[in-house]
Amino acid sequence: MASTVKVMLLAAYLRRGSVRDRSLHQRDRELLGPMIRRSDNAAATRVRNIVGKASIQRLARDAHMRQFGYDRRWGRCRTSASDQASFMYRFEDTIPARHEGYARTLLASIVRSQRWGIDRARPRGWRLFFKGGWGIRMNVNHQVAFLQRRGNRVGLAILTEGSPNHRYGKRTLEGVASRLLHGLPR
Repeated sequence: MASTVKVMLLAAYLRRGSVRDRSLHQRDRELLGPMIRRSDNAAATRVRNIVGKASIQRLARDAHMRQFGYDRRWGRCRTSASDQASFMYRFEDTIPARHEGYARTLLASIVRSQRWGIDRARPRGWRLFFKGGWGIRMNVNHQVAFLQRRGNRVGLAILTEGSPNHRYGKRTLEGVASRLLHGLPR
């Protein structure tokens, strides 16, 4: 999954008993914000350590993921594009309502240097909420997203591996997203 698993880590953190029924503290925001917006790996490891394996697996079950496989090295968790597209389509259903706005804001404000692929293929008028993941040693480039426009919503996951380099992988994500999103109303 590379860094796309960070969306699941975000959801698992927001679902915690000590978090779900209260306002987020500054320390919560200082941990979650960098993990999502600029893909901070140290923050992801801290969140994984806080929420634990059972919470992540419970989230996967609750989200009806059939092909999720946990790995302590969070970037090596396994999934399918189908599971992730469904998860992103129903993302707000997996987190407490009080934290929906915050989670959406994070997924809509990925730093500019990590906005490629689906972001460049987004049809005009659609709002994008997404997270990318890549791994040079793992040779993967992934993105998971949901897009909204008025009453319409689309969940999307593009998982690639075997690209000769990161640039090629980013262009592949953009090309696949362009084809998948081509028919959306503008």
